[in-house]
Amino acid sequence: MLYKCKFLDELLHSLLPFVSLVTFIGMINYLYLCIIIELRNMNRIASTLLVLSAGTFLLFNCSGEKKDELSQEQLQSREYDLALQDKLAEFGTLPKYAENPANAITPEKIQLGHVLYFDNRLSKDGNISCNSCHNLATFGVDNLPTSPGDAGKNGDRNSPTSLNAALHSMQFWDGRAKDVEEQAGMPVLNPVEMAIPSKQFLVDRLSKIDLYKDLFKRAYPNESNPITYENIEKAIAAFERTLITPSRFDEYLAGNMDALTLEEKRGMMTFITRGCNTCHNGNALGGKSLQKFGAYADYWEYTKSEHIDKGLGGMTGNASENFIFKVPSLRNIAKTGPYFHDGSVKDLSDAIKIMAKLQLNGDLTESEVSNLVAFFGALTGEVPVQSQTAPVELTRSLN
Repeated sequence: MLYKCKFLDELLHSLLPFVSLVTFIGMINYLYLCIIIELRNMNRIASTLLVLSAGTFLLFNCSGEKKDELSQEQLQSREYDLALQDKLAEFGTLPKYAENPANAITPEKIQLGHVLYFDNRLSKDGNISCNSCHNLATFGVDNLPTSPGDAGKNGDRNSPTSLNAALHSMQFWDGRAKDVEEQAGMPVLNPVEMAIPSKQFLVDRLSKIDLYKDLFKRAYPNESNPITYENIEKAIAAFERTLITPSRFDEYLAGNMDALTLEEKRGMMTFITRGCNTCHNGNALGGKSLQKFGAYADYWEYTKSEHIDKGLGGMTGNASENFIFKVPSLRNIAKTGPYFHDGSVKDLSDAIKIMAKLQLNGDLTESEVSNLVAFFGALTGEVPVQSQTAPVELTRSLN
């Protein structure tokens, strides 16, 4: 090993006058990657530490001096890049749209869904729309613990963001809807939420509006009677399937190593080594499974919740499913508080500490919490500008 180190040192120094800084860094990165390949089958945390120490060894010990061209922070950042390389694939790739073969996304259907999403006439007394609780100008939420319905009464659960929701494997906190198509029609008929008396009531209401006569005909050109409740659900869902928010995190996954700061990379490493990615995984960093909230203690002892919600168990009546909730997506999490199913925790740092205690049975250091907050900030994406406000044709129809 000492012979190889000396050889590499001599080789790199002999070539350095003839190569650019970028080429030199590339050579160093190549050596790092060789080490990573050899460590693939080793323990995750041990591998990470060995790669980081190996990088430092190659850069400092072999040469006997620090390379002036790179700052200490830059060197550390590159070390994290290399240590994270074989862990990025588990997050997948963020699609442009969340496609559904059973509900083809067309421009006409998106337009119709956009109008429906912002129309207060989807509530009984016309007081709220989908956007009232899932405000696209504020990252798909209203930032309230729970949301008021058409009659002014609040529900029992926090309104989750509609952004990236179509990527999830189930909808609602208890997972009772399989997709956004099924989900779209449920709040409309919920007496506490939008309070429409029946599916036919809404169909009859929309059938009298010229705007909808035209939009439904264009969205469903092969149907003689296109204004149906199912088509209302499909149109809203088609619009929601376009609400995908790429972030700097996705740039990093795509190979832009400068997309994240050193602090954010540290947070990402903490996120992985602490095991947060066990549940918050996939391209939505969550939304793929149901888990018990409070694996190691009663959640309400830490969240100080006023109401103890049994989650899935409250719907099924099965005691073994008590306190089981859908794992939320962490995309845009820095913007979508307050947190948890009842919006009981306002501060993201507090929510992180509570999750570590309840789900991992551990305590995080202040630096770990700070780094995780930074990493979560990198998950804040870009909300499609054209989706943030009511469509012009709806505004004209209401005037």
